[in-house]
Amino acid sequence: MAADLRARIMAGDLEPGTQLPSTARLVEEFGVANTTVQKALAVLKGEGYLTSRQGKGVFVRDRQPFRVEVGTYFEPQPGGYSYELLKVEQVTPPAEVVKAFGLEAADQVQMRKRLLRHGGRPVEVDWSYYPLSLARGTELAEPRRIRGGAPRVLAEAGYPQRYYVDAVSARMPTVEEAELLSLPNVPVIRQFRTVYSDGDRPVEVSVLVKGSHLYELQYRSSV
Repeated sequence: MAADLRARIMAGDLEPGTQLPSTARLVEEFGVANTTVQKALAVLKGEGYLTSRQGKGVFVRDRQPFRVEVGTYFEPQPGGYSYELLKVEQVTPPAEVVKAFGLEAADQVQMRKRLLRHGGRPVEVDWSYYPLSLARGTELAEPRRIRGGAPRVLAEAGYPQRYYVDAVSARMPTVEEAELLSLPNVPVIRQFRTVYSDGDRPVEVSVLVKGSHLYELQYRSSV
């Protein structure tokens, strides 16, 4: 029952602000016991899909999923996207980043950690990694936001971004991710992205994490 209602909400069949039928109607529709209905509704409330209004009933949340265009950089705009820089440091990267860059296990990289917002609401937390040979002496190594983002810096250094490959998965959030993104008890969408320059050289690897309950990815591709 929870899965069915969740799917209807995500698809827009149950529009934001819609009041759900009474418990008796839901019992009849799904052919389950009253306690099952209550448990299903409790799950969806905990995940942020439903809200209760005292003395009025249960309603669908007031927001449809926001479709995030997939890209390597979004230009900050009033009321649109904005970035909060959380950390800039040299680190020993995770094994998957080491593999993507073709590094040795003990090699360090430049890491930039950011929180992406849209309309002031947190959308995504991301960790972007760059080989020290590319980042050293550039704005990528500086603890401040970059006008035009990493694509501009890499292009000026002679490594324009040509294409990227995303591996998309879902998992439950870490405590840090849940706090930064203000998440209820829902999985996150995780994109592991490798950005390539000329000659198929990897120049950036990013881990992008966003809540699955309010955000969808929108890809554009030529065929």
